[in-house]
Amino acid sequence: SPSHITANYAQTKTVIKEESNMMINMNDWTNEIIQCPKTKAIPIMTHPGIELCNHTVKEAVINGHIHFQAIEKLNEKYPSAACTMIMDLTVEAEAFGAAILFHEDEIPTVSKRLLEDEVSIENLQIPDLTQARIPQYLLANKLCVEQIKDKPILAGCIGPFSLAGRLYDMSEFMMLCYSDPNPAHILLSKCTDFIKKYCKAFKEIGVHGVVIAEPAAGLLPNDGCYEFSSLYIKEIVEELQDSSFMIILHNCGNTGNCTDAMIQSGAKGYHFGNKINMVEVLEKCPKDVLVMGNLDPVGIFKMASSDTMRNETLKLLKQTEGFQNFILSSGCDIPPHTPFENIQAFFDTLNDYNNRNPLT
Repeated sequence: SPSHITANYAQTKTVIKEESNMMINMNDWTNEIIQCPKTKAIPIMTHPGIELCNHTVKEAVINGHIHFQAIEKLNEKYPSAACTMIMDLTVEAEAFGAAILFHEDEIPTVSKRLLEDEVSIENLQIPDLTQARIPQYLLANKLCVEQIKDKPILAGCIGPFSLAGRLYDMSEFMMLCYSDPNPAHILLSKCTDFIKKYCKAFKEIGVHGVVIAEPAAGLLPNDGCYEFSSLYIKEIVEELQDSSFMIILHNCGNTGNCTDAMIQSGAKGYHFGNKINMVEVLEKCPKDVLVMGNLDPVGIFKMASSDTMRNETLKLLKQTEGFQNFILSSGCDIPPHTPFENIQAFFDTLNDYNNRNPLT
């Protein structure tokens, strides 16, 4: 009937409108940030949101609804340019079968190695996305996409080298890379295949990008980082990165020894830890990619006074003047029980700087 057709058409228009609200061209978003004279901020931050919801870290990492609520609270309270998810580098290892130790107020840890030798690597099966807590993390991202419309949602996952180290033991895996690289590459390929599958699921539910955390690769020299990390990150980039989905490579272990290798991954964004010189990094990185960092999440955000927080934030802003692709951020995930006064001081200092800077 005509009324039935009209109802279906109206419903379809509503769905299209909702979908268009979620679609953000990440190339345009990147260009807008670079061209904007005001500096933007994207701290890697979830734990304060968990505390605002009166939940524990353990509750958030096992329950996608609580994870989402934490992100939503932070989005309501702070003017970050994008929403980031919990940086939990045990989710993927658990999906492979690794034993995980949960803590009430800290991120979970891998309690023991899953793989012992080349045979166990060869026999390792790549899990599907129904394993362990993967569905809860997909749920949290899906809810963010559905409910937060004003900015990009950036999922999070571990990088291939860091995941392999958690499955095999980090020290043992580093030795394997140089003593017997063939099984090491087999494991890295399996880790990469799973991460690609996981990131593809993020992309399919409408997430706008992913922060791939590869801190263990910072332990390697530049050529080692390229061979055992960046080549695999590049696979993920080439398969998934486009105008709707952005890859941001995080390596807080890099002290300047492997920046070139990171850049060769082809990611559209790079996130650095507090051990690196941010100006030197900005001078090396292409001008058309976003470069993020790098205030100490523990020493400054959590442990310092609010006056020190303001001073260090302003110092970094002044050091990075002239680099339009710079995004102010923490050097890594801001830890639990970080004072809210310090987070507010971070954003207030940025706001004051933008208002006083003659270029803005």
